[in-house]
Amino acid sequence: MNFSEIFKQSNQLCRISPDGRYLATCVQYRLVVRDVNSLQILHLYTCLDQIVHMEWSSDSLFILCAMYKRGLVQVWSLEQPDWHCKIDEGSIGLVSSRWSPDGRHILNTTEFHLRVTVWSLCTKAVSYIKYPKACQKGIDFSRDGSYMALAERRDCKDYVSVFVCEDWHLLRHFETETQDLAGLEWSPNGCVLAVWDSCLEYKVLLYSLDGRLLSSFSAYEWSLGIKSLAWSPSSQFLAIGSFDEKVRILNHITWKKITEFEHPATIYPALAGLGLMCVSTDEISQPPFQIPVVKPDLDRANPKVGVSSLAFSADGRYLATKNDNMASVVWVWNMQKMSLEAVLEQTAAVRCFQWDPRRPRLALCTGTPRLYLWSPAGSVSVQVPSEGGFQVHALSWHSNGDSLVLIGKEHLCLCYMDTEDKSTDSNIWTK
Repeated sequence: MNFSEIFKQSNQLCRISPDGRYLATCVQYRLVVRDVNSLQILHLYTCLDQIVHMEWSSDSLFILCAMYKRGLVQVWSLEQPDWHCKIDEGSIGLVSSRWSPDGRHILNTTEFHLRVTVWSLCTKAVSYIKYPKACQKGIDFSRDGSYMALAERRDCKDYVSVFVCEDWHLLRHFETETQDLAGLEWSPNGCVLAVWDSCLEYKVLLYSLDGRLLSSFSAYEWSLGIKSLAWSPSSQFLAIGSFDEKVRILNHITWKKITEFEHPATIYPALAGLGLMCVSTDEISQPPFQIPVVKPDLDRANPKVGVSSLAFSADGRYLATKNDNMASVVWVWNMQKMSLEAVLEQTAAVRCFQWDPRRPRLALCTGTPRLYLWSPAGSVSVQVPSEGGFQVHALSWHSNGDSLVLIGKEHLCLCYMDTEDKSTDSNIWTK
C-alpha cells in the first residue's frame, strides 16, 4: 500500500466524485477540488460561510455546498468555473439539502420540516412539497433515479407519497400502518419500499410501487425494536438490526424470517469453524472465547445496545454487523451458508467500516493511526505513515476499489492499494 501526503479538511467533508476523477474537500468556507490521481488542485471556490454539507451531482459536473445556519446553498460548476448559483431559503430556514438523481434539481428541507422545496437549475422553476416528516430517513430515491418516496405526517397519521422524478408529479399517495414512521428505503431493484416504525414499535412494512401492502413483519412486542435496516444488492434479502442484539434476515419471496444472527458474548466451536481475528495484532484465537461487552445504561435515551450498523458486500456474499454494546468488534456473516464467517476484534471502538465496492474486502477504522482490512483470504493492519499522529476517524472507498480516503479530525490522506492482480482474494493483501 502507498499513502499520499496529508491535506486539511473540515467537518469530514471529503467526497470522491461519482465518476471517480475528482476529490472535493471543504476547509472552513473554501471548497477545494483536486485530481484524484495527482492530487493537484484544479478548482478553488469560496463560499459565503462555513460549509456544513457538501455533495456531488450524479454526473460529477456540479457540487452543492450548504450553510444551514444562514439558510444558504451554493452550487459550483466544474465545466464553467465562473458560473455559480445561490439559493437562499430566507427566514423559513434550512435543515437539509440534497441533489435529485438527475443532478439538475436540488431538494431543500426547511426548518421544522414545513416543506420540501425543489429547485431546478435548468429552468429556475420552484416546486413545493408539503408535510414532510421529521424522521430518521424520510426521503429515498429508487436506484435508477425514477422515483422518490417521501414520508409525510398529516392529521397525526403517517403517509408515503411516491413522486416521478422526471417532472415531480405525484404517482401514489397512501397511508402506512405505522404508529410513528421512522424511515423508508427502496430495494435496489426498485420494486419494493421498506417502511419501518420507531424503536418503540417493532414493525417493518413492505409496499409495492403502487402502494399495495405486500407484507409486514414484527419480531416481538413491548420492547425497543428496530435499530437498523439494509437491503442485499440483489434485493433478495432484507436484514433488520434490532435492540435485542440480533439481526433477522427476511427473504423476498414470502417476506418471512429465514434466519437470525445473534451476537453472543461467548462464542463456542459449534457456532462456526472459525477463529477470532484480532486485527489490531493480527492474532487468531480459537473458540471458545469471550467478546468484550460494555453494559449499557438502559435508563438513558438511545442506550448503547443493539445492532446499529449493517453492510452487505458488493457481491452479496457477506454481511458485516456491529452490536453497540460490543463496540470494538465487527462480525462478518456468510450469506450463502447463513453462518458466522469471522469476528474482528479491535483494541478500540470501531468508528466506521465499509466494503470495497468491487470485491469482498472490508475496511474499518477505530480512531487510531491504523487502517484495518479483512477479506476471505485473511486480514491486515497497516500503520498510516504521517507526522503529527494522524488518526483515522472515517473512511470511504473509491468507486473502483483501488484506493481509500482516510479521514481524520482535521486532515485526510489517500491510501492506494496494490492493483497488480485483483483476480483472486489471495492477492488482495499484497503490500
